[in-house]
Amino acid sequence: MTGNPDPSGLDEIDSQGGDDGEANANIIAVRRSAMDLLARREHARFELERKLLRRYPQHLIQQAVERLAEEGLQSDERFAESYVHQRAGRGYGPSRILRELQERGVDDSLAESILAVSGIDWHDIARRALTKKFGAVAEPLPLVEKARILRFLAYRGFSREHLPAPLG
Repeated sequence: MTGNPDPSGLDEIDSQGGDDGEANANIIAVRRSAMDLLARREHARFELERKLLRRYPQHLIQQAVERLAEEGLQSDERFAESYVHQRAGRGYGPSRILRELQERGVDDSLAESILAVSGIDWHDIARRALTKKFGAVAEPLPLVEKARILRFLAYRGFSREHLPAPLG
């Protein structure tokens, strides 16, 4: 074979030989399903494995996903970067995004470092989310209204350090 290697990596699996053709076929099926999911959007390893568990046995999934990670086709780091920017764009703060990344199986230290180097202006995101939900905030705010706004921002994942000036 002198052409380009098969980008799906299936040629190498096929050439591993052995008398276990059915196992190879199963691994190929798992890999194809995983690549279909990854073609739609990035997935964390845990999330990808959980989705594949609906159709395939655990030992085949682990082999296929490990291989995809080695080849750079699946990356928790790439997933986390994409997820942080997507959720920040929808008006969510770092605390909520961190919790969601943890729920999706991203390592805590990786999630925290991605958030730290994201370059996102959390004050601006909080201000825009606040304006979208409540309109222009006029001072002085009644205590009840201020509490309502603070609950909203906390729910969205913002801490006191990200609060706009009238609320801080």
